[in-house]
Amino acid sequence: MGSDLLIILLVILVAVVMWRGPKTLPKLGEALGRGVKEAKTEATKAQAEIQARTSDDTAPTDPGADRPA
Repeated sequence: MGSDLLIILLVILVAVVMWRGPKTLPKLGEALGRGVKEAKTEATKAQAEIQARTSDDTAPTDPGADRPA
């Protein structure tokens, strides 16, 4: 299964090189790299926000809990 995916990706890469030309590959790679970096950054931000929300949810919600008895 994994080797099938690799073969498909190689065929797509060869088709792109033939269609766009080898000179545009660095630009395509740069754009892909920027996209992956941005997606990683956004995923990290979302994960931090989720963790912050879950830590806020575990705080006591009883309004009378702060008052001394």
